[in-house]
Amino acid sequence: MTNGNGIPMPKKRDNSYGANYEELSSVKSFGGFQKRFQHYSDVLSCSMHFSIYIPSTSGREKMPAIYWLSGLTCTDENFVTKAGAQKYAEENKIILICPDTSPRGDSIPDDDKAAYDFGLGAGFYLNATESPWSENYRMYDYIVFELPAVIESLCPVDPSRVSISGHSMGGHGALTIGLRNPSNYCSISAFSPICAPSSCPWGRKALSGYLGGDYESNKSSWANYDAVELIKDIDSCVPILIDQGSDDEFLEEQLNTDLFIQSISNKNLPINVRYQEGYDHSYFFISSFIDQHIKFHSEFLS
Repeated sequence: MTNGNGIPMPKKRDNSYGANYEELSSVKSFGGFQKRFQHYSDVLSCSMHFSIYIPSTSGREKMPAIYWLSGLTCTDENFVTKAGAQKYAEENKIILICPDTSPRGDSIPDDDKAAYDFGLGAGFYLNATESPWSENYRMYDYIVFELPAVIESLCPVDPSRVSISGHSMGGHGALTIGLRNPSNYCSISAFSPICAPSSCPWGRKALSGYLGGDYESNKSSWANYDAVELIKDIDSCVPILIDQGSDDEFLEEQLNTDLFIQSISNKNLPINVRYQEGYDHSYFFISSFIDQHIKFHSEFLS
């Protein structure tokens, strides 16, 4: 089933996922608490970690939330320790939710050569259909359905006020998940996203491995995880902010920001793509503009 724009409609969120979580740590930061949890994921068939920043609250009121999706090789802790986002989350009273980037564990398949861009740490926020990846690599369903049900059972998040953001591979995830599930998110943002995975080495390796074939032979599957392809069939969307460093070492070969800009050039969509002069692909870039991204989301989460 598709919506009016031809994009597959999301399944209803299943609130039957168990709240089988364990709190591993809790540290006070800017008045709120940075927490880390572990739980068993039924979707991924393994134990997973996720981190949450919960701002201070004077009562039991529910707060809006931003899901942050990290990039290749990252875990749930990279953004937490490097972005400096807690201060701005506290100021705007927004919960920050940071999942891991892939299933993990001794029984989880990995790239034969332990490459950084496939397998562990490189889940690409999709549902794999090829063996042996299809049993565990279902990060799309984990982010869209399972993790929100767990989060809603452990902290005061308002499920009607949720946005999504991410970096690099996680920027790709934020764009594709947000575009495919417009009723779930109030806004989308991304730093240095992989805009067109079907057209870059990182993406072609991941999509061929997880989904099979190539773009021409498996277009219907690949296009579901490619922001440039998704945006072609969209006439409306929630507000989107993209920041891209002009000195990013991966810009030309991997990120395809200009392809995304071209794909929206004739559309009247609330999308702002900004090139930031002199910035690279690192967390120095993210930490320089994360305050603006949180403020951007706060406008649509109020």
